Amino acid sequence: MSAFVIDAFEFSRSNGHRDGVTPVATMSRLNKDCADQSGEIAWSVDGAVTSHGYPALTLAVTGTVQLMCQRCLTPFAYAIDASTMLVLGKDDDEADQIEEVLDDESIDVIVGSRTTDMRDLIEDEALLALPQVPKHAVCPDSKLIDELATAKPSPFAALKDLKTE
Repeated sequence: MSAFVIDAFEFSRSNGHRDGVTPVATMSRLNKDCADQSGEIAWSVDGAVTSHGYPALTLAVTGTVQLMCQRCLTPFAYAIDASTMLVLGKDDDEADQIEEVLDDESIDVIVGSRTTDMRDLIEDEALLALPQVPKHAVCPDSKLIDELATAKPSPFAALKDLKTE
């Protein structure tokens, strides 16, 4: 069994803790959304039991990945810093019941497993931390965008002068 595969219920019950660093290059789904495969994701997973007695995992991911700016089409460094609490249900029905009891949108309820691969949870959290439309706050070389904005006037602009009063 891999060092990343845990019994999520036992890990939670025993207040387990694991942390590490994983290269972006080894995360196949994440690196598809990145401009290149450089960077690393530091992560930690802590097991606990909620105040309601449900097993839970607290997952945190941090790191920097290279994304492609959708405005200027150049790569830029994006800092990931996210954490979440995952409450575990034994099956879909129990997960639905837990969601109703907790009634908290900030807590995710998932179906746990005795063979949970933490790599999947880590990569999921990193993917969820990415922006839907990656872009610089201010593009570094906006010369082309400025040229388009100050380009010659539209040929239709002269039509407004032809308008009769």
